[in-house]
Amino acid sequence: MGDAARERFGVIVHEAQPARPGNEGPETARRATIDADGKPGAASADGAGEAGGASETDARDAGADAAERARQARCRACYRLRFEEAAAYAAAHGFDALGTTLSVSPYQYTAVIHEELARACARAGIAARFDDWRPYYDEATRRSREEGLYRQNYCGCRFSDEEAAAERALRKAARAAKRAAERDAHAAEHAAAEEQRAARRAEKEAYAAKRARQRAALKALRAQGGAASGDDPAKPDAR
Repeated sequence: MGDAARERFGVIVHEAQPARPGNEGPETARRATIDADGKPGAASADGAGEAGGASETDARDAGADAAERARQARCRACYRLRFEEAAAYAAAHGFDALGTTLSVSPYQYTAVIHEELARACARAGIAARFDDWRPYYDEATRRSREEGLYRQNYCGCRFSDEEAAAERALRKAARAAKRAAERDAHAAEHAAAEEQRAARRAEKEAYAAKRARQRAALKALRAQGGAASGDDPAKPDAR
């Protein structure tokens, strides 16, 4: 993949992938040291323990809830592990800059990615090449599906796997609640429409009954008038 990328773009692709479910092994175990609070263990790269330290991004997110802060700290530690490994590889193999495709996802912490990429490159003595690829996310997703590339519906660590599953469950429940609300709303609409139809039927029936009474009364009056005419003594006898 690196040679093909070099021929087409003049770059080399290096995958610095921390531990993820289904990718177990000694190296994975060594690197899988980020706990739920985003605190790397002693076996992680030097300096990664600073992942929870203050920064401009951390200050902006000071008002976020504890779960969001913990999630961001975990992601920062993960970015740091990736970038420090990739930057060290780049420096050792004569590359003068390092970029990342992590910034294509709108679900990542783009500002933190930028900060950690710059930090790792500065430590390794190479240039940081940061690009915000988020505008191309939909196109990247479409092409990766068309070409049958590996995809997953979570970021990569077991925490993101659990969070993604919980978020999918919440979205599913929200969709079900919306459908139920729509059904209830339509049921109310149908009931109101049926009430209107029933009222119109009642009006028609009442009008028909009124007209029937009027016709019956008129018929009775006519019958009475005819009988009265037949008994008139002033009328001469035909005989």
